[in-house]
Amino acid sequence: MHGFLLSCLSHTFLTKLYQVNTFELDVVYCHRRCTLLMICFLSASGCRTAPCDLVFILDGSWSVEDVNFELVKRWLVNITTSFNIGQKFTQVGVVQYSDDPVLEIPLGKYASNKDLIKAMESIEYMGGNTRTGAAIKFATDKLFGLSERGPHGISRIAVVLTDGKSQDEVLKAAEAARKKGVILFAIGVGSETEAAELRYIANKPYSTYVFSVEDYKAISRIIQVIRQKLCEETVCPARIPIDSRDEKGFDILFHLNLAKKTKKTQGAFYGSRAYEVTSRVDLSEATRTLFPDGLPPSYVFVATLRYKGSVMIEEWDLWRIQTRDGKPQMAVTLNGLDNTVKFTTSSNAPSGTQTVVFSQQTLFDEKWHQLRLLVTEEDVTLYVDDLEIETLSLEPPVGIFINGKTQIGKYVNKETTVPFEIQKLRIYCDPEQNNRETACEIPGVVSNKSPTYFQTDSHNINLPTLGYQTSRAYSCSSSLVKYLL
Repeated sequence: MHGFLLSCLSHTFLTKLYQVNTFELDVVYCHRRCTLLMICFLSASGCRTAPCDLVFILDGSWSVEDVNFELVKRWLVNITTSFNIGQKFTQVGVVQYSDDPVLEIPLGKYASNKDLIKAMESIEYMGGNTRTGAAIKFATDKLFGLSERGPHGISRIAVVLTDGKSQDEVLKAAEAARKKGVILFAIGVGSETEAAELRYIANKPYSTYVFSVEDYKAISRIIQVIRQKLCEETVCPARIPIDSRDEKGFDILFHLNLAKKTKKTQGAFYGSRAYEVTSRVDLSEATRTLFPDGLPPSYVFVATLRYKGSVMIEEWDLWRIQTRDGKPQMAVTLNGLDNTVKFTTSSNAPSGTQTVVFSQQTLFDEKWHQLRLLVTEEDVTLYVDDLEIETLSLEPPVGIFINGKTQIGKYVNKETTVPFEIQKLRIYCDPEQNNRETACEIPGVVSNKSPTYFQTDSHNINLPTLGYQTSRAYSCSSSLVKYLL
């Protein structure tokens, strides 16, 4: 929050709220004669504003070559422009290494994107041998270890970019970094990198933290994915247990405490658990409690629900995030009058939001259904019971203001709760969860599609395009037990 002195007033004022694009103007009320009035600018929360200590560890050995190192510097600039730079936001450090590590940019030295970019562009290529382990240890001790923000409460991330086998041991250095709370990504360039060594460096699961590209020109193709992964580490600290792995995300039913606020009922399958929501229950929570740093630019929204009777011909918000004065920022809206699903998200439009509308008959038949939305920076895709319905374009979203509230099951433009049954309501921060998520809790659904993307245990980027595919491989008959828990 940033403020400045506006004026001196002699009467009591109520707090007012205004919104200008991605900033809110919060007028602090006065209560005594000649009290000073201050306007505070509240920036929207999201990946750009989430605090993080981020260090890039760059291979500067002879095998890289001058021309490729220039591509690396351009790649650095493109990634870091996605974040606000400063002590309250993202602090960036850069280490270049060959025979020895060299501190190119001290962590937190620059407090603006402009100054940071200028410093990155001035880094000179070193040349030499490849001692990756020493560089990781150097970053752990001399950058993260000396950070003024300390090890607690701030994401500490190191991105190692290398094009060859290290000439020293990397495993001990990487494990020591992890013990100090550093999250390690490993990016291998070219055929000389060793998959095993990249896994020694990176955190688990390797499908999230290891990337391989065929050459330095190809690193530009993973900029968006790296931005997303870095964002997930900062805005999505919570984990949701899913099969053999934990997914970063938000279990909204858990955070809204439905287990205590509502009556348990049978879900879509016999023995599965759901919650019966009535009009007497208020399912609201402060947004800063649920999403303290906002949402990532890409994510998967999943809900398993059923509703009957008059609700079938009503318009209501299954989920919504409002500003403090009640204006919508995000919403998934079901309209039984015209059988549509609306998705509303933040944007730079004058209204502050954008809305797309899907036509969908299936959801309005009083049966259990799974509604899933794959949201990216370019578009949103609707799935119902594991069937892809439609993809609609979006303008790039912006952050959300977290000083309002998040609600589920509310009539549009009202505070009245909708009576319905809900079994699942989650947001997964990793858009690739769309490839793994199924609607197996819905009777009669079969999901056994073959994946075409990311089939290995790391990201192997050798494709002409990069995106979040829609196919999955899963057999509903093999794993219904998880829905009975």
